[in-house]
Amino acid sequence: MSDVLLSEPIVGLGPSHAPRKRPTREAAEAAVRTLIEWAGDDPDREGLVGTPDRVVRAYEEFFEGYRIDPVDLLGRTFEETQNYGDMVVLRDVRLESHCEHHIVPIIGRAHVAYLPSGRVVGISKLARLIEVYGKRLQIQETLTAQIADALDEVLKPKGVAVVIEAAHMCMTTRGIRKPGVTMVTRRLIGAFETDTELRRDFLGSISGSREAFG
Repeated sequence: MSDVLLSEPIVGLGPSHAPRKRPTREAAEAAVRTLIEWAGDDPDREGLVGTPDRVVRAYEEFFEGYRIDPVDLLGRTFEETQNYGDMVVLRDVRLESHCEHHIVPIIGRAHVAYLPSGRVVGISKLARLIEVYGKRLQIQETLTAQIADALDEVLKPKGVAVVIEAAHMCMTTRGIRKPGVTMVTRRLIGAFETDTELRRDFLGSISGSREAFG
């Protein structure tokens, strides 16, 4: 089943963020034209004449996550099968997001685990949850916390663990220009925070993950 896209973005990401009126498509395209002119080029030349439209369509895809409610996404859960009570781990989920400071890509992978307490969720929903939060303007710390907190809120498991490893293009293509640097963030909730052996098992299960982000 495909996700239901809301007609208006879910702009409010917390109590301090009130929803804002979405600009028109024409206004968005005009903004792209302005940026092209500011960069020093002519938006009406042959190679750029359709660029504002293409950029806006790309942004609709890049930031689709604002129009999908993560709680609804995780809404369909299942009772545990055969009383399965060990941790569920999904590792090496490709992550594509955009830095909220420079709107350039964040590319990496996410590892997610939870310890069921009566309910489980389809693994495709776990991957989709990562994608939904990734398709918003982000910093990696917030992204990590949002994924973990959503799982904890909806599934109410005994524990949740999220680790993200990613390269930030804002660091590799501009500024200090340091390619090959990986940022690692994690959020541990419940049993994964308090149980040393469980935490070690989880970290061990993802320690052999792929090195490349390609």
